[in-house]
Amino acid sequence: MHERESISRSSKAVPSKGTKVLHCLRAPVGGLFRHVCDLTRAQRDSGYDVGVMCSDEPNDASTLDKLSHLNTFCSLGVERISLGRLPGVSDLRALRICSRLVHQLQPDIVHGHGAKGGLLARLVRAENPIARVYTPHGGSVHFSPSSLSGIVFGAAERLMMKRTDGLIFESSFARNVFAARFGALPATVSVVHNGLAPEEFEDVPPVPSPADFVFLGELRTLKGVFTLIEAIALLRAKGPVSLALVGDGPDRAALVAKIASMNLTSQIRLLGAMPARAAFAQGQIVVMPSHHDSFPYVALEAAAAGKPLVATRTGGIPEIFGPFANSLVTPGDAKALASAMYAQLNDPSGAHNAAAKLRTRVRSHFSINEMAQGVTNVYDLATSLKFGQDAAAVPALGIRVKMDVVE
Repeated sequence: MHERESISRSSKAVPSKGTKVLHCLRAPVGGLFRHVCDLTRAQRDSGYDVGVMCSDEPNDASTLDKLSHLNTFCSLGVERISLGRLPGVSDLRALRICSRLVHQLQPDIVHGHGAKGGLLARLVRAENPIARVYTPHGGSVHFSPSSLSGIVFGAAERLMMKRTDGLIFESSFARNVFAARFGALPATVSVVHNGLAPEEFEDVPPVPSPADFVFLGELRTLKGVFTLIEAIALLRAKGPVSLALVGDGPDRAALVAKIASMNLTSQIRLLGAMPARAAFAQGQIVVMPSHHDSFPYVALEAAAAGKPLVATRTGGIPEIFGPFANSLVTPGDAKALASAMYAQLNDPSGAHNAAAKLRTRVRSHFSINEMAQGVTNVYDLATSLKFGQDAAAVPALGIRVKMDVVE
């Protein structure tokens, strides 16, 4: 395949004025992609000219529909290129394509998301001065430090720190882990939490005969689904209980086998993938049993919808719960998880009262507008330092770092 053929672009006329931002990421899926979509729309509304570059896979109907919708906010267009998950020779071709795109669009800011997006954003060649901003979204820290990918990405992170004009983390937890893994961070570092749109705070009516509990996420060990099955088995010993599992993933077959081996087939429904709010309607109480997580949108979305939520103390989840973090469960502890689930199931009034308080907190702390403003603050500081401006003369330079975390 010729290099030119690796590009699939939905383009528009490039505006002659306005600050230009190019977002780089790998796969247009999951919470990272949702973050980029929300940020792109908010930036368009604030007067930015925005473009997105991402991988040419996947190409299912749902992804293509989301990309088509995203393109309506991208005056600089949406570009799809061949971009693998792991380091490889194809990265050199992707870097050439990215450099050509930067030459064409002349962006003021290139914002990389995730390990691969951050790699391109900080290594891309540009004739015009650009500010390079990076949001890891977990990224490189997802790889074991002793694995080949972990070693390669770890070395790259350390080398590219000097090419990072702005560094954004979605949680204080992510910032601390990144610093512990890769060393001292630059001065232009900020914690900017993910945010939600106003319509996401509307109630979600349950379906007829909803399950007692609902899980939404990838069906894999990391998300605690096997611990959840063990908790359901413990609850069944106390009385009737039901669970709806929404999602798909690499451990689905093993999960089905475990459900059958524990004789829980009649208690657990596997519903496949569906949008978050449709998933929340499938159960009375949302359960997030993750062993490891960063700053999950599911927790924000469930809280915004007013759903009672049982979650584990991992990643940035305590930052979402804030003063209510004492209700969080130790990851991987089936007995503790079952106990927390049983307590909410048997006290509906208390569960909904706690859900209402968490909803109020999420509404006041985690909005898309506040998220976009936090990113803008980083852009302002990064460009002022990069281009030698007087930082005191640049408006809205204060970088907000939220620290109300319950230890």
